[in-house]
Amino acid sequence: MQIIPTTEALVSEVEACAARLDVAPQKILRDGIGAGWGAWDAWKSGKSSPTLRVVDRLRAHMAIAMAEKTERDAA
Repeated sequence: MQIIPTTEALVSEVEACAARLDVAPQKILRDGIGAGWGAWDAWKSGKSSPTLRVVDRLRAHMAIAMAEKTERDAA
């Protein structure tokens, strides 16, 4: 059974990924799911939250971005 994350947990994941990639969290959302620049602030403030489908797409994007960063760092 997979546990459904809270928006707060997802925000923490995005912040950690953004820090590792040295980019703004908004860029992670923009590149990963095509979110508008206001989406991040809405998620952080609790005014909005992503669908599970969006969470899946975002996590896939972050995994690929992190793997690419690891490869670049190793080279």
